[in-house]
Amino acid sequence: MNQLEGKVAAITGTSAGIGRATARALVAEGMKVAGGARRGDRLKDLANELGDAFVPVEMDVRVPADGSKLVEAARSAFGRLDVLVPNAGIGVYGGIMDQTDEQISAMIDTNVAGTVWPIRSAVPGMIEAGGGDIVIIASVAGIRGAGDEAVYAASKFAQVGLAGALDRELREKGIRVSVIAPGGVATEFAMGTGRTPEMAGLEQMLRPEDVAQAVVSVLKQPPTMRSLVWSMRSIHEAD
Repeated sequence: MNQLEGKVAAITGTSAGIGRATARALVAEGMKVAGGARRGDRLKDLANELGDAFVPVEMDVRVPADGSKLVEAARSAFGRLDVLVPNAGIGVYGGIMDQTDEQISAMIDTNVAGTVWPIRSAVPGMIEAGGGDIVIIASVAGIRGAGDEAVYAASKFAQVGLAGALDRELREKGIRVSVIAPGGVATEFAMGTGRTPEMAGLEQMLRPEDVAQAVVSVLKQPPTMRSLVWSMRSIHEAD
């Protein structure tokens, strides 16, 4: 029997990119998924594709109550929650003085607070159930910053730091906390704020399905094992 069969996950940022690919990959493994995002029309399309194994949740990760909304939707629809994948994220490229106050606030609120709120909602039930998995989708920018992405990198460093601290806080309660830190991924990410559909190298980036398979691999680890940070890049991407 597939060891993920029958388990339940909640994923943020499920309307596109890595979140959408992860929902598909987990359902293919026999899991049930509650998928959250702001774009309800896209969630409905995914629900039509995945059927009863997927419940759409229109939400905004920046709103604390919406973290609870996603977690409760998973438990209401499927009776449990085994896995949380905080994936929603945005990025704006450019020097720190080139970005607007609104763009900086949006990155911090979405990438940092938008990771914290769903985790706070999921942890009490996971502890009561005896364990679970939290798999945070961060970025190599959270391991090694680069020029023209200082605030984005800061938000991703925050995710990596959060995960490391939570590992120490939650491991003995049976909750594994992992970070997946991909390099460039060919998605809608940063389109119009540093990327264009015609930009060179886009076709050589990782696919969202590559990152989704990494999530599956982390979840399939033996219960005696945990992975803290998994950094992954396209074979074409230089260090």
